[in-house]
Amino acid sequence: MGVEYLEASAERVVGRMPVKGNTQPHGLLHGGASCVLAESLGSYGSALHAGPGRIAVGIEINATHHRSATEGYVTGVATRLHGGRTLATYDIVITDEQDRRVCTARLTCMLRDAPSGDGPSGA
Repeated sequence: MGVEYLEASAERVVGRMPVKGNTQPHGLLHGGASCVLAESLGSYGSALHAGPGRIAVGIEINATHHRSATEGYVTGVATRLHGGRTLATYDIVITDEQDRRVCTARLTCMLRDAPSGDGPSGA
């Protein structure tokens, strides 16, 4: 997917992804690729919010695709909307190189203690 992280904190994560290689058959940025970028950024922020010894697991994502992108890079900015002990929710705005909104997404992650590594499943 080629996701590059440019900035990362529990409050805000910024990253970008090339359009090339992430298109559907008509040459447009694939909506699923936008969701991958959104979930990658929001999950990273959630993991930072959760802290050491905890993990973030995506439980819900939604996305609205506003316009197509056919070249260059798209940039996503994930901003924390809620950061609790068991859930973290991020608003993710993806824009093209002309700063036009391509996609708006929201991701909620469940925060859990990391598996202990005991047993075959790691649980």
